[in-house]
Amino acid sequence: MLKSKLSSRVKNYWEVTKPKIWYLLVFTAFASAVISAQVNGIDPDPLTWMLLITSVIAGSAGANTVSSYIDRDIDAIMERTKNRPIPSGRINAKNALYYGLILVAIALITSYMINIYTFIFMVFGIVDYVVIYSMLLKRRSRSNIILGGFSGGMPALIGYTAVTLENIHIGILLATLVFLWIPMHIWSLALRLKDDYSRARVPMLPVINGIVTATRAIAGTTLLMVLFSILLIYTNYFGIIYFIVALTFGFIVSLMSIRLLMKPDEHKAWSLFKFSSPYLAILFIAMMIDVLVR
Repeated sequence: MLKSKLSSRVKNYWEVTKPKIWYLLVFTAFASAVISAQVNGIDPDPLTWMLLITSVIAGSAGANTVSSYIDRDIDAIMERTKNRPIPSGRINAKNALYYGLILVAIALITSYMINIYTFIFMVFGIVDYVVIYSMLLKRRSRSNIILGGFSGGMPALIGYTAVTLENIHIGILLATLVFLWIPMHIWSLALRLKDDYSRARVPMLPVINGIVTATRAIAGTTLLMVLFSILLIYTNYFGIIYFIVALTFGFIVSLMSIRLLMKPDEHKAWSLFKFSSPYLAILFIAMMIDVLVR
């Protein structure tokens, strides 16, 4: 009985961090560090790798947990989120807040132990997500995910600068790719859950401007992101492997967004959302393979 209770408690505190979100962020940080090491001919020591992974996990999980505390009233209204640990009562709200703040503190300490630049980017990412996005913009502006989207690119920049500042423009480009990916990812979900967001009075783009405008924005930002991903080949750091992957999967995701634009429905929006995370992961995998084999 005691073991089962402890297991349930651990599961709840794991779930409140929204691991499905931070898995991808941690992966982009790791991939960016690999790219940074290979491009610049540097072999990071094991401690750097350990601190990097720990800081990004703690930072992402902590920011998500604090955000869950802030959004607990919204989450209780929305069908998709009402069974999350805080609104369902599985975790006390204040305990979740303290837990999130402890994780944030761990992230700040470990990122500072790497170097001052990773610390600065960590602070920026956490502040952007928790304060700018969750506290200030999410309930007030349809541009919430644009200004709040900078936080999504920070793990890539943290991963790159954990290794070196040499050729920092590559790290900036990797972070920009993630930033450009976010609108497609979030707006397709918001379109699928338009009624849910409307019920909770969250001013997401599909709620404020309607389906037609939302699908145009999704298609436009998707094509911009795909074009940007393909143009990365001109940095001369990525070769034919990455180019083929970016072209192939860029075509697929562009086709999905155009189909959504031509005939909007929740199923197409959901399919695009579900495909978007693997798509970004595949791009970073292709980059890693490319720099490793060259």
